Parts: sequence; C-alpha cells; structure tokens
Amino acid sequence: MHSIDDIRKHLLAGQVIPALPLALNRHRRWSEHHQRAVLRYYIDAGAGGIAVGVHSTQFAIREKKHGLFEPVLALASETITGWPGQTPRPFLRIAGICGRTPQALAEAETAVLFGYHAALLSVAALGDEDERAIVRHCARVARTIPIIGFYLQPAVGGRVLSHRFWRTFADIPNVVAIKMAPFNRYRTHDVIRAVIESGREDIALYTGNDDNIIADLLTLFEYAGKIRRVAGGLLGQWGVWTERATALFAEIKKARAKPKLDAAWLTRAAALTDANGAIFDVANGYAGCIPGIHEILRRQGIFETTACLDPHEKLSRGQAAELDRVTRAYPWLVDDTFVQNNLHRWLA
Repeated sequence: MHSIDDIRKHLLAGQVIPALPLALNRHRRWSEHHQRAVLRYYIDAGAGGIAVGVHSTQFAIREKKHGLFEPVLALASETITGWPGQTPRPFLRIAGICGRTPQALAEAETAVLFGYHAALLSVAALGDEDERAIVRHCARVARTIPIIGFYLQPAVGGRVLSHRFWRTFADIPNVVAIKMAPFNRYRTHDVIRAVIESGREDIALYTGNDDNIIADLLTLFEYAGKIRRVAGGLLGQWGVWTERATALFAEIKKARAKPKLDAAWLTRAAALTDANGAIFDVANGYAGCIPGIHEILRRQGIFETTACLDPHEKLSRGQAAELDRVTRAYPWLVDDTFVQNNLHRWLA
C-alpha cells in the first residue's frame, strides 16, 4: 500500500485484523522464534493486516526494563515482508501508539521507520485532559502517520469519550478508521452517529467489541436517513482461531449482500460472545484476558507459555476449565486442524 487512498480502500473493503500477542518463553523473556510463528499463522490464516504494540501485545513493552517496543515492531514488519507463505495481496501494518504527545510522536516516527501504514492511537494516557486537548493531540500525531481512532473500554484502561469528541475527531484529515471497543452499545452508537454526521465516507468503522462481534458486523446502522456498516474487525479475539475467523467473516460478507438475514446468525453471535467471555476472563473483570489468548495459542503449540511481562498476570482460577468448555461447545470456532497442518512451517 503506497498511499493513504490505498489504506482507506483496504480498510473499507473489510478485513480481519488480529491484535498481536507477545510471545515469551519459560524464563519470561521474549521469544522471537514463537513471535515469528504467530505472525506467520495470521498471514496464512487469511488476515488482512496485523496490529502490533497494542493492548494484546502488552503496553509494558515500552517500559525501559523491557525495551521491546522497537524490536517487536521491527520483527513483525520483517516477518510480514519475508514470509514465503503469503500469497501476494494487500496487507496492513498497524502500530499501536500511546502516551502523551512527545511519546506518541516518537512512537509514530518509529512506526513510519519500520514501514507501518497506520497507527492505532490510544489516548488512555491523556485521561485527565480536556477532550479538545485530546483532539489536538490526535491531529498532531496524524501529521506523522495516518491514524485509527481507538475507543478503549474503561475496564482495561480506556476512558469515556463523548459523541462531541468523536464528531470533532472525524474532521481530522488523516483519520482512516475508528476502532470501537467500549464494550458498550450506547458508546458504540456515539461513534457511528458522529461519523455519519461528519459525512466522512472515507473513514472505516471497525469493531473492537469482542463481546458483540457478529452483531456489529451484520447490523446496518441508520441515522437521519443515512446508513453505515461496520467494515471489519480489529480484535484481540481474532488473535486466536484466526483461520476460522476469516472463514466466518467471509460468510458474514455474503450474508450482508442478501436482502434477508438468516436468524441463525443470532445463535452464532451468542456462541462467539460466550467463547470470548472465557478467553477474556469476563468472570474476573478481564484479569486473565491476555493470558487467555496465550493459553489457546499454547495449547495449539504456537506459543511456548502463557507468561506475561507482569508475573502476576496469569490465568484466573477456573479460566482453563472455561476454555475447555467453550472449545468443546463450539468446535466450528476452533482451527486446531489448520494449525496442526502448518505448525512445522511456522516454527521452522
């Protein structure tokens, strides 16, 4: 993708974009070997891009004692470029950007250096700022790299942002998309209405609501006589069972083209929400969210361990049993056979 128009076209077409988890070994050190494996898995599974340095990658990679932000971005970009299993096709590289303005600008420059196309811009670090100041911050970063707005749920460090904020944000020229992940219907509608009111048909809407994926992707949103769809998903949930996620999304695209929606989609939507509840550890306030992702990848052999940078971040009591339950209950969500057939290539 050589231009912002190419980026917009790719996003508006609708993509499966996993959020990259961080691969650590049993000594809690970064495993470049397994990091390459999971990246190769996403590419071969049919993803349309990858988000690196985001919540699933663990924001702590930026801490001085770890120093992993640049190495992880560099390895991901190198792997995407060099993986021979990829059929030539557009593939979006998204870098997670966070912090106050000096940090965010520095991270944006790093992302550009390593060939990233867009930045998923978290404003969590500006939690005490006036919304107008946050918009100015976003506009400054957008002058360095095209940005994807990020409505992160408060349970994992985000803040509530008003409809007025999103309406003003939508006027920033270099906004290419917004990831809606407030895990809240009202706040999700605030974003959709703001984009509709802006008239910006070049801003793609992406669901980050892992608790409501299928419904978000199938709903035709209408406001004041204008309609919009959620184009695709940028999701932590799609960091596991990704081959099945891409097949499911292909079915969703076909369903969207039909005049009537099969009610069976509601059943599938509920199933995926249930599975996500186990992976994201909703029963314990998302405490085991990232380890839950790691555990699925560990069981498949893509990851060596469930370890996180924070040694206290681990599977919650009963979470492994919940993962057993949803894996048995919804085999159509699970891509174990695909992984088994290709794992030797990804780990080579």
